[in-house]
Amino acid sequence: MRNLVNILDLSTEEIDDLIKTASDIIDNPELYTNSCRGKILGTLFFEPSTRTRLSFTSAMMGLGGNVLGFSQAASSSISKGETVSDTIRMVSAYSDIIVMRHPKEGAPIVASAVSSVPVINAGDGGHFHPTQTLTDLLTIKKKKGGFNNLTVGVCGDLKYGRTVHSLIAAMSRYENVKFVLIAPSELALPDYVKAEYLDGKCEYTEIAGLEESIDRLDILYMTRIQAERFESKEEYERLKDSYVLTADKLKSAKADLSILHPLPRVNEISVDVDDDPRADYFDQAMYGRYIRMALILMLLKTKGISDSRLIGVENSSLECTNTHCISRTERGIKRLFTSSGACIYCDQQAKTK
Repeated sequence: MRNLVNILDLSTEEIDDLIKTASDIIDNPELYTNSCRGKILGTLFFEPSTRTRLSFTSAMMGLGGNVLGFSQAASSSISKGETVSDTIRMVSAYSDIIVMRHPKEGAPIVASAVSSVPVINAGDGGHFHPTQTLTDLLTIKKKKGGFNNLTVGVCGDLKYGRTVHSLIAAMSRYENVKFVLIAPSELALPDYVKAEYLDGKCEYTEIAGLEESIDRLDILYMTRIQAERFESKEEYERLKDSYVLTADKLKSAKADLSILHPLPRVNEISVDVDDDPRADYFDQAMYGRYIRMALILMLLKTKGISDSRLIGVENSSLECTNTHCISRTERGIKRLFTSSGACIYCDQQAKTK
């Protein structure tokens, strides 16, 4: 059985295959209308979602399958104190494949360890969002023709932006990709992401101003400052308008720049950008349906692959101090760490008690 928790679960060859399948679905949708007839997708969204949840629902329906699930934690037994593990065990008995979004980082790892059907991570806290990255990669392929030799600017909330973390992980595997990390110091890319995917692998610069770098970008990936990730409302209010892309700021940008955004936007892209031919974020949302159709088909057809992630060492002298980690709240799971002392669930470095 195969799961998708991290975008690096997929090889670049598998990503190419998914993009080819998605492109064929776009061109020949009638060939796929009964591909998942009799199959059920369980959609477990413990956190609000519009595009991801609806695109997965639309994807499964477009393949001839059915969908069951919930769109908020309050309508599930989690509100009664049920663990993620128990919820997944139950839902995997009712469905053939599960897609899950959860506010706690590492929740999909817990889910994949107990599920009897494939699990797809639809976003875990500020950690990863691999299917958004597949959407991003399909869009980049359509707009730029490939992934090599691109300068990618990622702007906004790089600390909590799970879409940014997954995109960097994926793009860092291609040739001569350069990153420009645009964020206030309080929302800079986490050290564990830089150490894992950038240091010694990709050229990157960290800057605070959008205007000073926009002229050299091939892709500008804007992100929302996420109120739901902040411990302090005051800090959010201070940082929420750090970057706003306007038509005026695009005057010095390349004619073939591709502007992406995982959406929803608040005010970080002005509506006067929407009519610019370089604004690709609504096409990006559309492509999400087709790449998710391709992913569902791949995971349902993949057999005989063991996918155990709970490989680590129990160490009573270490504790994960990430308040957003599933290991802080999930009952009955082992607190596991890598040999270097990183938490298995959220990847952040643990501390000695």
